[in-house]
Amino acid sequence: MGGWTPALVCASLALFIAAGVCEVGGGWLVWQSLREGKPWWWGLCGSVVLVLYGFIPCMQPISDFGRVYAVYGGFFIALSYLWGYGLDGFKPDVGDVVGSAVCLIGVLIVMLWPRDGGGLEADGDAPLAKSLTRLAT
Repeated sequence: MGGWTPALVCASLALFIAAGVCEVGGGWLVWQSLREGKPWWWGLCGSVVLVLYGFIPCMQPISDFGRVYAVYGGFFIALSYLWGYGLDGFKPDVGDVVGSAVCLIGVLIVMLWPRDGGGLEADGDAPLAKSLTRLAT
């Protein structure tokens, strides 16, 4: 594959967001069960969501495990703050917002940086890449 297409970029970003929602949401459910007195089944549901999270990065069209998880880290930071703000009453300060923005900018540079081999590193063997390639042709 010669590089990123708009469809691959959008799909990859959606997968990073889905992974973040599953990891932060699952972790939050476990936290609520163990630390905030919610029922035990909240923790069980959170555990199931965390297992689901483990499969989402495998759908990424990026072939390098380390790069996928490094880029995901920036999304995790931003989504953690958003989750805390939206569902847990957390009030981010300027440092939280600026730090999250810097992280997101940084990981987008890592993700989209032109690399040898025809541009951006996209793995044509990834399930998502195969599906999007079929749709585009």
